[in-house]
Amino acid sequence: MADNDSKPSREQAEAAVRTLLSWAGEDPAREGLLDTPKRVVEAYGDWFSGYGDDPREYLARTFEEVAGYDEMIVLRDIEFESHCEHHMAPIIGKAHVGYLPSGKVVGISKLARVVETYARRFQVQEKMTAQIAQSIQDVLQPLGVGVVIEGAHECMTTRGVHKRGVSMITSKMLGMFRDDARTRAEFLRFIDVGPGR
Repeated sequence: MADNDSKPSREQAEAAVRTLLSWAGEDPAREGLLDTPKRVVEAYGDWFSGYGDDPREYLARTFEEVAGYDEMIVLRDIEFESHCEHHMAPIIGKAHVGYLPSGKVVGISKLARVVETYARRFQVQEKMTAQIAQSIQDVLQPLGVGVVIEGAHECMTTRGVHKRGVSMITSKMLGMFRDDARTRAEFLRFIDVGPGR
């Protein structure tokens, strides 16, 4: 993350957008583009709000009164929008998160917030997958964690090879999800990833 002391001002960010518009061959002073730099900077504030959040804080409040529940907890189909750090193009997809509790659980909305926080940063899908799994493992200390992400990368569909309908699947398994084939298989069966679902 960039140091906040070296963060450019809003005016500098808007000037950078005007520069890109000029570089693309446009006139940033024409009527239709006058407010574009302001809008782009506002959009960036939303798209990259994850830099201002600590995903581990979402996991800090746990519950231990679960009547002895010790089976797998899975939240699937968490939709996300991210941006590729190589081309700044969108990555649109779904995350599936599971863990095997060890005496405490977290509210399921917090799992979605962890995904959202990491998604709202410049990303590579492999890194995002690992970050989500590791933060859950570090804070909750469950018996295991599984994260699977399916993403469509606009840097591949709208430029370069122009291949549409392609999605990338990444996974990160920790603890029993990595060491026990039955646990891993149960998780993968729960999320049932793939086009025939």
